[in-house]
Amino acid sequence: MDRVLIRELQIETVIGIYEWEKQVHQTLLIDLDMAWDNRAAADSDDYSQALCYETVSKRLTALITEKPIELIETVAEMIAHCLMSEFSVPWVKVRVMKPGAVPSAKAVGVEIERGI
Repeated sequence: MDRVLIRELQIETVIGIYEWEKQVHQTLLIDLDMAWDNRAAADSDDYSQALCYETVSKRLTALITEKPIELIETVAEMIAHCLMSEFSVPWVKVRVMKPGAVPSAKAVGVEIERGI
C-alpha cells in the first residue's frame, strides 16, 4: 500500500477541558499516514493525480481551528472523517500530540487508524 505522509503539522488552536485552556491557543502536532495509490501520479508526473499534502494541511488547519475543541480524541476523529469523506482516502493513521500538556512529559497524544 502506498502512503502519503505528513509529519508534525503544527496547528495553533483552542483545545482543552480546563477553563484557562479555553482562553488561549495551544499547539497540536499532527502526524498522518494516508493510503493513496501513487502510481497514476508517478506514471504521468501529473500533480492532479496526487494527494496534495498542501491542500490536506490547509483543510485540516481550517477544520481544527474553526471552533474550540475539548479533547484530542475528538481532533483525531475529525481528521480521519475529513480525510476519508472529502479526500477519498481509504485508510488513515492519525497521531495528535499535545506538547506541554503534562509538565513531566514532552508531549501526550492519541493515535487512531480508520479505514481498510
